[in-house]
Amino acid sequence: MTATMFDTNSLSINSESWFIPIDILMITCTVSTVLLAIFFCIIIIFDKTCHTIPMMLVANSCLAQLIFGSDMLAMAIFTFHNDFKQIQYQDSLCVFRGYLGYVATILQNHSYLLQAAYRYITVVYPNRLSWQSARYQSLFIFFMWIFGFIGPLPYIITNQIQYHVDSQICQMPLGLSFLTIYNVLCVYFIPMSLTILIYFKLVRYVRGMSKNITSTNTLLRAQRELKMVRQIVILVISVATIGFPYAIFIFMSLFTSPPKYHFRIAYIFVDVSLPFAMIALYKFTEALKTSTMKIIYKRTNKITPAIA
Repeated sequence: MTATMFDTNSLSINSESWFIPIDILMITCTVSTVLLAIFFCIIIIFDKTCHTIPMMLVANSCLAQLIFGSDMLAMAIFTFHNDFKQIQYQDSLCVFRGYLGYVATILQNHSYLLQAAYRYITVVYPNRLSWQSARYQSLFIFFMWIFGFIGPLPYIITNQIQYHVDSQICQMPLGLSFLTIYNVLCVYFIPMSLTILIYFKLVRYVRGMSKNITSTNTLLRAQRELKMVRQIVILVISVATIGFPYAIFIFMSLFTSPPKYHFRIAYIFVDVSLPFAMIALYKFTEALKTSTMKIIYKRTNKITPAIA
């Protein structure tokens, strides 16, 4: 019955030759992201050496990436289905997937901001132990998730998330409007700019410590935290660079109509960037790398037969 209703409510469309290969690429990238996010979350949960506040913030980023990857995977599968059958059809979850995409992007970018802010607090305010406690950091994470789900609600309330036939996706149309500017500020500009600002302020602070009389241990710890923030900034800038086509289309929409398949083109770069973001997060997190190597080493020892 569902299949019959689907066919009845769908209309045929013209399909480009590059649609299906790109859809398969997007599905592959998002599946990889979901698997990596699940794997990293499992490691952090079950490895007691990862039960630290910094790793709690890393787990928060992994969970945000898991939601982001899952939503992008659902979008890619929906697009592939419609492209394969060469039909236009808006299912009941299309608008929700669009809304969840904005939610996941907010969560992803603000999770990096929380990591950078924690490193800044530990260096600049080392005596404020309450700010560094698991209770306070959990509270910050809680507010981040609340804001992540509340922030994009205006798109739903105003019915701005619409089905775009050419791109087979539900998104808020690009153009000069309050919601477009609001989206850019909340989702991208504010969290990314604050993360970069924290890095530069931390650089100045550490340089001041090196000029003044400071214990070696304190200086080394500050330099180590500065390195972690630098890596987070590199990750943020990398994600922003790969998502640059989306920013270009937003800028273009302020003055003229973007290209016909602008959402398709933009989301190719977004989906491809997701697994690389997970790999970068893994590479920049020493505790996660150590726990992963321990698992691989144990499995290798079990598989390799003992030689008498």
